[in-house]
Amino acid sequence: MTEELPLKKQIVSIPNLMGYFRILLIPVIVWRYLTADSIEDYRIAAVIIGISGITDFLDGFVARKFHMVTKLGKAVDPIADKLTQGAIVLSLSFRFPLMAALAVLFVIKEGFMGIMGILMLRKGKMLNGAMWFGKVCTAVLYLVMFLLILIPNIPMTGANILIGISGALMLLSFLLYIPVFSKMNREGGSQK
Repeated sequence: MTEELPLKKQIVSIPNLMGYFRILLIPVIVWRYLTADSIEDYRIAAVIIGISGITDFLDGFVARKFHMVTKLGKAVDPIADKLTQGAIVLSLSFRFPLMAALAVLFVIKEGFMGIMGILMLRKGKMLNGAMWFGKVCTAVLYLVMFLLILIPNIPMTGANILIGISGALMLLSFLLYIPVFSKMNREGGSQK
């Protein structure tokens, strides 16, 4: 196990700086998407989301590879992820009506995850990162959001199929997390 960096060094660590950068990109993504009036504008919004996604991958890679995993980073990374996802899902719901249902499911799932995370922390327990099904759900959600922005003239049927797939995986992920938290509550300790 690596020694925890002092808070000042955690704040300015490269992975955490990338997390802050992703948070700062959120209003740029939303603004670029909501004010888009050409295919090029939508593609620029998609590229910005791509940059955010690459930065998300890189911050985790750098943190693990160079032993820069910090408690602060374990908080900043998921916050940046969920804020980005939520903002994009909400923005897409203005163009794709079914996305509004996905936004509601997203809020329910992430609300549950947040509340359970806080309850477990109060008991000295912590979910040690996302489970495989959570990672699959997130990857598919990002792919769907990216495609819907990159291809703004996608037929509504195609968009609804993509949104439906993402929604089904989100619901499955939500349902699979319930027993994980239940087991943590019963057994104690961190869950890997």
